[in-house]
Amino acid sequence: MKMTFRWYGPTDPVSLESIRQIPGITGVVTALYTIPVGEVWDLDSILKLRDMVNAAGLEMEVIESVPVHEEIKLGSDKRDALIDNYIQTIRNLGKAGVKVICYNFMPVFDWVRSELKYKTADGSNCLAYDQRTIDGLNPKKQTLSLPGWDESYTKEELDALLARYESVDENKLFDNMVYFLKKIIPVCEECDVKMAVHPDDPPWSLFGLPRIITGEAGIDKLFAAVDSKYNGITLCTGSLGASRDNDLVKMAGKYAAMDRVHFLHARNIKFEKTDDGRLFFNESPHPTEFGSLDIYGILKALADNGFEGYTRPDHGRNIWGEDGKPGYGLYDRALGATYLYGVWEGIKKTK
Repeated sequence: MKMTFRWYGPTDPVSLESIRQIPGITGVVTALYTIPVGEVWDLDSILKLRDMVNAAGLEMEVIESVPVHEEIKLGSDKRDALIDNYIQTIRNLGKAGVKVICYNFMPVFDWVRSELKYKTADGSNCLAYDQRTIDGLNPKKQTLSLPGWDESYTKEELDALLARYESVDENKLFDNMVYFLKKIIPVCEECDVKMAVHPDDPPWSLFGLPRIITGEAGIDKLFAAVDSKYNGITLCTGSLGASRDNDLVKMAGKYAAMDRVHFLHARNIKFEKTDDGRLFFNESPHPTEFGSLDIYGILKALADNGFEGYTRPDHGRNIWGEDGKPGYGLYDRALGATYLYGVWEGIKKTK
């Protein structure tokens, strides 16, 4: 297993120097955040970023993310030109030594939470999801700002985009995803760059929009439709784990044995009981005992089935007075990294 750390580029308050000091970390997961979605990532910009990372004694072998344009998800007549741009970006990333691209196929919204700084009993704060809050929101009637909400859209642009998605159901979205993958996977095979789709977060429909990478059935269907080891997943424990229908230990072992887990996002979440029974969870410390997910069991299933891929500690809390980027401060993610590294060492040495 190669331990990595998410880094948001030169403007990230968490420096490469700090990341390099975390035991076990060999590389960062990053992206070119200033290039508009749909445009080609030029090789010079990629190499400049890679060289900056390498100069700090770290690798840049995973990119998160190369966003998929909404026109591709919608299956419009503009998609082929945008897919051609995506293909050129894959070729350029391959030339720079990138081995895995994490991406998602979520319409309009990326990961969504209801709170950025939920106060926990120990005094830390973290991301949280309250279904009661989400149920009270309507993007067609309100101007909203939520984690995962793309604020680059004006209210009018968002309204128009949501109206276009009214004709796209789960089957149509899946067909559009398969069309995209069948175009790019042959290039990935040629360039030795693996695609790792991030599950929908949370793994169910939001605001009437379809979501298709929500659990085992959807992942199986995707792998059957595009049968190549270069078509894999980012196993995000917190995303898939938000649905109690998902057996993460089983899924981890199954997909590792298929050589389809190319990237692991390891984090824990804690479900809380509510008076009305609606879902509430907050993002907890990484160790198994502090949340509702069996992080040890997931790691063991991966190890037992041959996983040796890239891993990063996912969303952390803000602790010790840190006022970091929600989910992406230094301290708690560093603790998570050392926990994951220690558990993995123990599993490997006792096999």
